[in-house]
Amino acid sequence: MTTAHELHTTGLREHLAPALRALGLTGRQRAFVLSDDTHRLLVELVERPAADRVAFTFGLRVVRRGDGGGGGGGTDGAGPHAAPAPAPDGAHGVEVWRARIGEVLPVGEDVWWEVLPGPRWQLPLDDAVAAVRDYGLPELRRRAAADLSPAVGPYLSPAELEDVNAALLTASVARVQRAELADGALVLTGAWTRGDGVARTVLAGAAQGFLSAGDERFRTVRCLDTLGRELWAFA
Repeated sequence: MTTAHELHTTGLREHLAPALRALGLTGRQRAFVLSDDTHRLLVELVERPAADRVAFTFGLRVVRRGDGGGGGGGTDGAGPHAAPAPAPDGAHGVEVWRARIGEVLPVGEDVWWEVLPGPRWQLPLDDAVAAVRDYGLPELRRRAAADLSPAVGPYLSPAELEDVNAALLTASVARVQRAELADGALVLTGAWTRGDGVARTVLAGAAQGFLSAGDERFRTVRCLDTLGRELWAFA
């Protein structure tokens, strides 16, 4: 009988790696990168092996490119089998952001997948690829764009959003995952949908609270879903 460890190895080699390369990433089983003239966007496999299975997740990193190439290395530091990573400075560039993929998913917390024997053993791999495609890569691109533009950046930290999110929780509305300034607007991102009237009403109230602060850096509040799609704007 094929073991979970054997399925994990086969799944990475024959399913996960080709699927990630089909998204435009280059690399092998445990380290993938998407590069342009300014940044390297890295998706790195992190494994958590046990006696009868191997759980895995992804580390995401944005590295601003340096002027040259060369050696250096290290590890992600996020797990015992994290992929070798470029040095955070010097010839490899400067690391400007890193996170586990679970932090950018709607759940907002660590997520691990496992490949286990059975007829549906590929489903966790499909789900992991979808997470990279729909959430990981968009967030990496957004972080790289924000690094290039001083007009885009954090407005409130997660800790500073606690009061707002507590009010949303009371109304059973998904929390604000990010609050950032972009092009004269305060942009709120969360796991909301356009058809959710309760979310729109509660977020309209939160927007008026932000606008009443009189911060001259923004005159509108825009709400986006976790894929970056525009939902509502309040002025």
